[in-house]
Amino acid sequence: MLIWLLLGGGAFVLLLIAVFAVILVFSGNGDSELAFGDRIQVVDIEGELLDSRAVVEQLKRFEDANSVRAILLNIDSPGGGVAASQEIYSEVRRLRERNHKTIVAYMSSVGASGAYYAACGADKIIANPGSVVGSIGVIAEWVNYGELMQWAKLKNIVLKTGEFKDSGDPSRPLTEREKAYFQSLIDDMYGQFIQAVADGRKLDIDTVKSMADGRVFTGRDAHDRKLIDATGDFQDAVDLTAKLAGYSGKPALIRSSRQRTTLMDVLTGDISRLIPFSGQSVKSQIRFQYLWK
Repeated sequence: MLIWLLLGGGAFVLLLIAVFAVILVFSGNGDSELAFGDRIQVVDIEGELLDSRAVVEQLKRFEDANSVRAILLNIDSPGGGVAASQEIYSEVRRLRERNHKTIVAYMSSVGASGAYYAACGADKIIANPGSVVGSIGVIAEWVNYGELMQWAKLKNIVLKTGEFKDSGDPSRPLTEREKAYFQSLIDDMYGQFIQAVADGRKLDIDTVKSMADGRVFTGRDAHDRKLIDATGDFQDAVDLTAKLAGYSGKPALIRSSRQRTTLMDVLTGDISRLIPFSGQSVKSQIRFQYLWK
């Protein structure tokens, strides 16, 4: 009986040692959520912003965790949909103001339009000297196939309740009143973008407007124009984030594991999110975007 107790106790001790060793290994891994001590949550914002849900879910992951006081937005994006960009920006600001998180935005290759909009919610913005930054503006586009329908001798029949209900119908040209109507929407979205930049960068409206003609700037030029706070690489962004959060020593970086799409997902699931020209693009509906083309 004693032998079995000794063997069982020894096995339990070995199990504890193994578990502790695994935790130690993961705690040294910069991308592990098992890390102890000071931690920085890295949130990747990559590609065209078609949907904000994945990014917002990452941002919310540690919103109530006292052990994760800092977030680093790792941005490489030309922007995207107006609403998607604004939702990410709003969540960044909420985490800063209500949850008291330190947030730094880092732009590697591209941080333009809607991606720059989102970055303006952060405490600080850093970019490589050669990064592409800016493109403050709005674009609306869709495909008009009216002439193709005429060639095919097809007619689009529309019954509606108001003058503007079918505005942007791809089977016919816009009327002058419809052009003015859409331009008024674009101007409103443009004003919201300018206000977000002015608030985030602590610049006056006229200064922002002088740069808000759709142009992009290099990181170095953007720094001179006060559109970003510093130039540097990813490690510089990590160091800045740690400093602002009051961390001492080397913080651990944690990332949410990226969702992978398997063959079974493709065969049995909804893959619309994986198709860049799904939804609105296929229907040729007008899309309002903070996007660098």
